[in-house]
Order: sequence, then C-alpha cells, then structure tokens
Amino acid sequence: MTAPERRAGGRRAAHRAPERALLAEARALQPRTLALRRVLHRVPEVGLTLPVTQAAVLSALRELPLQIDTGRDCSSVTAVLRGARPGPTVLVRADMDALPMTEDSGVPFASEVEGAMHACGHDLHTAMLASAARLLCGRRERLAGTAVFMFQPGEESAHGARTMIDEGLLSADGPGGVPESAMALHVTSRLAAGTLQTRPDSIMASSDDLHVRVTGRGGHASAPQDALDPVPAAAAMVGALHTMITRRVSAFDPAVLTVAHISAGTTTNVIPETALLEGTVRTLSEETRARVLDEIRQVCTGVATAYGCTCDVHIEVGYPVTVNDPDVAERLADVGRSVLGSRFVEPMPDPIMGSEDFSYVLSRVPGALAFLGACPTDVDPAEAPPNHSNRVVFDEDAMVAGVALYSGYVLDALRPG
Repeated sequence: MTAPERRAGGRRAAHRAPERALLAEARALQPRTLALRRVLHRVPEVGLTLPVTQAAVLSALRELPLQIDTGRDCSSVTAVLRGARPGPTVLVRADMDALPMTEDSGVPFASEVEGAMHACGHDLHTAMLASAARLLCGRRERLAGTAVFMFQPGEESAHGARTMIDEGLLSADGPGGVPESAMALHVTSRLAAGTLQTRPDSIMASSDDLHVRVTGRGGHASAPQDALDPVPAAAAMVGALHTMITRRVSAFDPAVLTVAHISAGTTTNVIPETALLEGTVRTLSEETRARVLDEIRQVCTGVATAYGCTCDVHIEVGYPVTVNDPDVAERLADVGRSVLGSRFVEPMPDPIMGSEDFSYVLSRVPGALAFLGACPTDVDPAEAPPNHSNRVVFDEDAMVAGVALYSGYVLDALRPG
C-alpha cells in the first residue's frame, strides 16, 4: 500500500470512496505496470526510433478498445479512447526514450544495452500511462468525450513532440481531434515518493545551444605579434557573456548561460587559427530568450573585433519555455488533492532551468506539466542521485500514484455535464 493510500482517509467521507477506488484500481494494475517498466528499463532506446519500446507499448495496449496509430517518421504510439458520450478531447502524454549513458544503478533489472539507460524515468512514465489507459477503458461508460494517450519518442533533445505535432497529432483531422486540454507527469528522484508538485505559468526553461568559432591568424607561439591569436579573444568572450547575463537580464526574469566547452590548438608552440566555444542558454520567457540570443551575437562580434579577429555565432534553437496554463495547473493540483490527499500536493516554489519538449504541446493547447516524487523511501531526497545520473534509482511504488493521477485527470476533464 502506498503512502497516499494509507493517508487518504483524512478527507471528507463524501469523497473517500471514489478516491480509494481509483488508487485501489491503480494498485491492482501495479503488477502490469511494474512488468512493463522493467522490460523497458532493460532495453532502453535513444532518439526518435524506438522499435523495441514501441512494440512493448503496442503489446501492453493490445485488446483494449482503443484506436491505435503509429508514427510515420518516428516510433510514436497514439491511442484514442472514445467515451460513451460526446464531449471534449483531452490529451495525456508519456515520453519513451532513454539517454546515451552507461547505467551504474545496481538494480537487478539494469540496462542490457551498452551506452543506453533510462536515467530520466521515461520508462516509468510509459508504464504508468499504459496502465492508466487500461484503467480508463474499464470506465469508458463514465467518460463524456475522448482521451488521447500520447506515447512519444525523442524527448531528450530530439524534438519528438514536435514531430508528432507535425504529423497531425493536435489537428482537427488528428487521431482524436483538437484537444481542449493536455497534461503530463514527470518523475523526479529529488522529491518524496508519491508527492505531486506543479505551478502556474513558466515551469521549465527554454534550451538553446551556443556554438562560436573565433578565427584569427595562426603562427609560432614565440612570436604572437606576427599572428592574431584567437585564444585571448575566446577567453574574453566567456567573461563578457557572463557579465552580459548579470547586467542585461532582469533578475526577475532570469537567464542562465554556461560555456561548457572550449577548444583551441594542437600543441604548446603553435598559435591556432581558430578557437571554439560551446554552451547552453536557458530562459523562462520567450521575450528574454530573444533578447539574450541577440545580445550573445552582439557581444561575441564586438569582442572578436576588439581583438582583431572574426567570429561565427551559431545558435542551435532548442525547446521553447514550458508554460503551464494556470487554470489547468490548478485543476491538476485539485485532482492530486482528491486522488492522493492534500498533504501530498505541494506548490512548486521555483521553475526548473531544465527543458522539456512537452512545451511544444503546451504552446498550442492549454495544459500543465507536473512532477511526481519517486525517491526511494530509504533515501533522503536531497542526497538522492538526480535524474540523468547513471546511479539514479526510482521508487517503483510511486507508479501507483502516477496511474491514479493520469486517470483522475482524464475522469475529471471528461466528467459528464
């Protein structure tokens, strides 16, 4: 029994039965949820092409009364459940891809694929959504509208959500029509298991990659006056870029710029012709994002000119800011309070400067992303290896809460009028 199940009795008796029933149904499905999660964890796949993962999801959904579609240009799965009565469409998402890293978690079902690991919990998301689809199929008669279950590949930097949108996921002619609202859950090892956190407005940052090539003129290291050394210019750019962030960006609409890679030269006695800077830029509003990217170009060009060099600034545009619709975020929190109990729903004090490609969905559909705690009960969340660590471990029991939350959101959104 999960902690939310044990503590659900502290709420009004009028609501106790349906709350306990939903958690109980999710608990009854836990063997299926657990089995799928562990299958996926053993065979992680990276990027947009996930044939083994896709096949496992299709097998989990087999024989359910769902309309199933798969992607043309990626290994996506879209499953549509039409309720017994007409009504709006609601979309719920799980991401399926893994990270290109070698696992060192010590779990008995660790990755069997060298150099790939489910280090961000997407295997939990996928298993939870598959079980939620099964639970909701059993409650089809209570639904007035359509539920779209979005199983997406390529969340980790491959723009999988955008690919599915380009293939018509959110269009009027799409699998379930235009969604009225959307939601997604993301597990985290840094939050107590079974705890839900979300917030209105910006919840995760945009993400853009910076590549700057500084070009001078090579020469002998003993005669720098006969060359144009790009290394001092590149070094000056790092300081100037960081100063720009602190002096040109409001502390109340923050941005993060990190130069994470510098390379130049091949040996000790040669001044190279070029130097390369690479890094990441994160912002919490599209307005600040546009301004920062413009300032980066100006700073780099100005510094290069001051040192007699030239530079080429290339910004690889990544994910937009993830912005929760305030009304949907509050509705999702209400569902959490109803399903899990008020003590398990916490306000999220600050956004996260990581990025999420669910932002593509939220830029088109009112919706919300929320975080579900999955820290093992014998570990202090503050000390737990975080998502994206090769040692991260998630409490699988938290999936019961996840299944109930996915299901509760759909039931609330498609409640007969």
